[in-house]
Amino acid sequence: MTERRAILSGSTFEEQIGYARAVVDGDWVHVSGTTGFDYATMTISDDVVVQAEQCLCNIEAALAEAGCTFADVVRVRYLLPDRADFEPCWPVLRRRFGEVRPAATMLMCGLADPRMKIEIEVYARRATTYRAP
Repeated sequence: MTERRAILSGSTFEEQIGYARAVVDGDWVHVSGTTGFDYATMTISDDVVVQAEQCLCNIEAALAEAGCTFADVVRVRYLLPDRADFEPCWPVLRRRFGEVRPAATMLMCGLADPRMKIEIEVYARRATTYRAP
């Protein structure tokens, strides 16, 4: 039977809306669209680059709990309300994904909260030797 488990970050959005930060399904890890909120304080910066950094920290924590790293990411989606905000984030994104080279898409769309300037979603594939604790 394939392992399936939810990973929760403590974000109030997960409880209010009814979703998990990530879902581990066998070797696959599906990380939900993740914004720049600091989930410990439920605060968010006004700066898109700072938000992108926080998105990646939040994603990194979910991946780690699933037994992955950014090196395991095969697909990334960037969601932004303002396309002009994307290019300033490139150096931050390149630091995490530049050597990995996952398939990537950037979409312009409205986000759930007007304070959100970027949302990032990733899919990763765990090494088959990983076993959950």
